[in-house]
Amino acid sequence: MVKAVGGGIITGMERIIFTHDYYYIISLENLLEAWQEFLNSKRKRQDVQEFERNLMANVIKLHAELANFTYQSSGYQAFNISDPKPRNIHKASVRDRLLHHAIYRQLYPFFDNTFTSDSYSCRDSKGTHKAINKFRSMALKVSQNNTKTVYILKCDIKKFFANINHTILKNIISQYIKDQNILWLLNIVIDSFEVSPNTGLPLGNLTSQLFVNIYMNEFDQYVKHKLKQKYYIRYADDFVFLSTDRNDLLKLIKPIKDFLGKKLQLTIHPKKISLSTLASGVDYLGYVHFPKYRVLRTKTKKRILRLLNQKNLSSYLGVLKHANTYHLKQRLLNKIDRMK
Repeated sequence: MVKAVGGGIITGMERIIFTHDYYYIISLENLLEAWQEFLNSKRKRQDVQEFERNLMANVIKLHAELANFTYQSSGYQAFNISDPKPRNIHKASVRDRLLHHAIYRQLYPFFDNTFTSDSYSCRDSKGTHKAINKFRSMALKVSQNNTKTVYILKCDIKKFFANINHTILKNIISQYIKDQNILWLLNIVIDSFEVSPNTGLPLGNLTSQLFVNIYMNEFDQYVKHKLKQKYYIRYADDFVFLSTDRNDLLKLIKPIKDFLGKKLQLTIHPKKISLSTLASGVDYLGYVHFPKYRVLRTKTKKRILRLLNQKNLSSYLGVLKHANTYHLKQRLLNKIDRMK
């Protein structure tokens, strides 16, 4: 049975198959459309301006290298950010980032249709706020409108991006994509970066966002179909299970550790496994959740108050509107008034 979704898929017994070919992905049309998408908010950057000065020549040269199978990655520029915790970002060249966008815009719609509804990171119509709202609605269902105690098992994968195994990722992708030329190209992108031999993806690559979701979709499917867990949410490497039965959640820890370790070579951070009641407060995705309300983390409040200025006020007010933060909002507005 053939169904056109995200470039066309063929439904089989277990997997669906991507049907666009390599030359469609590397076409000049796709590269130029990817450039327009890439250009959003980046037009003023010097490296982007330099590439754009000879745009057609640069795009044609990239296309020729891809068509002749002589393309190679240009490497990465490393720098650190605080987000708020320290992160090591690796930035690809403009040429390579353009190619990443061209790949992403063709592969993402297809793979998104293979993902479960439980994953919320780096997906259209998902995101942090959708995840925390889903968490709230799940908690209401599990607690039967706050009439029963809800237990939350919360886990975090240790050094997530740094521990993605290249061979495992390639094998997963090859179950969905049969075109050997596309696989050749994806292998170049995957192998363009390593933290340790055959392991690690760069924070900062658009393709990395897609690759980690493809990788963790194996876990999502396991949770849904093997563990039969209905009340589960994953955002990147943070995931939670909800239940009224504490022992049922305790029983999940070993199988999820085993699956992640044996199938994906990932480890749950031993200090970030927690089992608590919603009534005691659950810290998840930047907010502390309670049965009838949620508040910002204390660290987040302090950071907002420290960094507040007139330029970022609207952004911070946007964060505050997703929690019970009336008094904090007044503090921010009062501080801005004193700055005037």
